Amino acid sequence: MNCILLSKNATSISDEHQVTHIKEVLKSKVGDSLSIAEFGGNIGKATIAHINNNEVLLRDVILDIKPPAKLDLTVILALPRPKVLRRLIMDMTSLGVNKLIIVNSYRSQKSYWQSPLLERIDEFVFEGLQQTIDTVPMVIEFKKRFKPFVEDEFPALLGNAVIAHPYATQSWKAYLDTLKCKTNTKETMPKVLCIGAEGGWIDYEVDLLCQHGCTSVSLGPRILRTEAVVNVLLGQWLKE
Repeated sequence: MNCILLSKNATSISDEHQVTHIKEVLKSKVGDSLSIAEFGGNIGKATIAHINNNEVLLRDVILDIKPPAKLDLTVILALPRPKVLRRLIMDMTSLGVNKLIIVNSYRSQKSYWQSPLLERIDEFVFEGLQQTIDTVPMVIEFKKRFKPFVEDEFPALLGNAVIAHPYATQSWKAYLDTLKCKTNTKETMPKVLCIGAEGGWIDYEVDLLCQHGCTSVSLGPRILRTEAVVNVLLGQWLKE
């Protein structure tokens, strides 16, 4: 928790986890400065005016720093195990993904869609925002029917789009080298990134996405966990 994220115009902190963090982790006291941010707004500082076991009162609130820009990127993610999804939500929020579309896939078990963790998505986004000192949450959508989504909605998302698939004939490096031949690499980075869950995409899903504009790319012979793929690939956008 690298900043305390507050609701609009808030001058006090009463969230149990935030108060505990301030008292026990930061060991802050009256008169100390806190890094704070306004949900959906700016980032800044405030001074602790009063503190007890249930609440922290603030004064001299200054919010004068704009939040970091989002990546110009939509991630399409096949629904993984809910515990994995929690970590991915936090990582993608921290890395600045603009939009996340969670889709059903052949290897997404039906039970995943009934998990109570799906109802706590906003909590995981909130944690990610506080970690990375951001205030603007990524947009998250759920699509339970893969084929209608790809055929009816996916084409409207396209700039360039890639699908991570370990058995693709083109490597990610070769794909990037092609982009670097263009005049403005930043402008030609893919706008859409498709990542499978545990076990990856099946051939039908890869073929359907490629029929609608995706380029299939491989990260090499190693089969990586979904979390590793997310962090390796998103690092390419952060470098641009």
